[in-house]
Amino acid sequence: MDSFVDGSGYLAACTAGLPTHGTLRAMRADLDEWERQASSPVAYGALVETGRSLFADLVGVEPARVATGSQTSAMVAVVAAALPDGAEVVVPDGDFSSLVFPFLAGAHRGIRVRSVPLDSLADAVRPGTALVAWSAVQSSTGRVTDPQPVLDAARSVGALTLCDLTQAAGVLPVDARPFDVTVTHAYKWLCAPRGVAFSTFSDAALDRLRPVQAGWYAGADVWASCYGPTMALADDARRFDVSPAWQAWPGAVAALRHLASLDTASSWRHATRLTDRLADTLGSPRSGQAITTFPDADGAALGALAAAGITASGRAGRLRLAFHRWNDEEDVARVADALAAVDGFRPEG
Repeated sequence: MDSFVDGSGYLAACTAGLPTHGTLRAMRADLDEWERQASSPVAYGALVETGRSLFADLVGVEPARVATGSQTSAMVAVVAAALPDGAEVVVPDGDFSSLVFPFLAGAHRGIRVRSVPLDSLADAVRPGTALVAWSAVQSSTGRVTDPQPVLDAARSVGALTLCDLTQAAGVLPVDARPFDVTVTHAYKWLCAPRGVAFSTFSDAALDRLRPVQAGWYAGADVWASCYGPTMALADDARRFDVSPAWQAWPGAVAALRHLASLDTASSWRHATRLTDRLADTLGSPRSGQAITTFPDADGAALGALAAAGITASGRAGRLRLAFHRWNDEEDVARVADALAAVDGFRPEG
């Protein structure tokens, strides 16, 4: 079985995942092929299809419902472009900007973005709401949303649903089928190189969305789609594909193969056990999340962890820690020791 590189002291999977040894081998082999002028666009295309299938299995859909890309914001922009002028979009307060900005950028068309507390997301959906967009796991806090009330509320008024799985896929068991659209960048918990992202589409989304970013890779036959003016797009989600960032895909496929060999539910249990263990050690409430945060307005706690050789992150005035497969009880102890030395650190909240 493949294994991750040594991740001791690395608590930032929510910022960027770590590679496996297989991912590094695949990327180095690809560089060697490039050096020998042996790289092949056809071979890269085969890797894209392998990656599409692996991701489809991970989120419980058929490969025909999966589109490939490189950034989540570009995928969200496709959804934004399909909204009618004056449409209302409901999002949670403080959700990640890649999920929100493409809709705010439609203000010139009268697109209205209504931001509400996360706990009120389902209740905020009303007749006339065109779309509800949210992250399965909040980037800034790690909070996990129960999707069912939101899905039920959206269906009751005929609104589309868009869920960002970037902070969930790879550590939290997820099912993309209930959502009209999902978007996922693979460089966080899926531990792929940056530049590989996926979206999934329901039947309703495939009917209503237009591939406004279509290029040669969206063609039914990509190699027959290199030149205009005739356009024959794929009849499934591939019509939303964008030209792949080739050299990210060897490593991405190796990472996805490794994640496919793991039990995601076990990954979630492992991560949440460590966050709860840290909470117990610090005397703070358990969160039951893979991401845990603590107040750190001046960044003193983050600085103390960095000085102790621990990689973490700071978001929205809070210290943010993420536990993944490579972390263990020793990491919990190291974090607790470093935070104990921070004057005025209070782990409440």
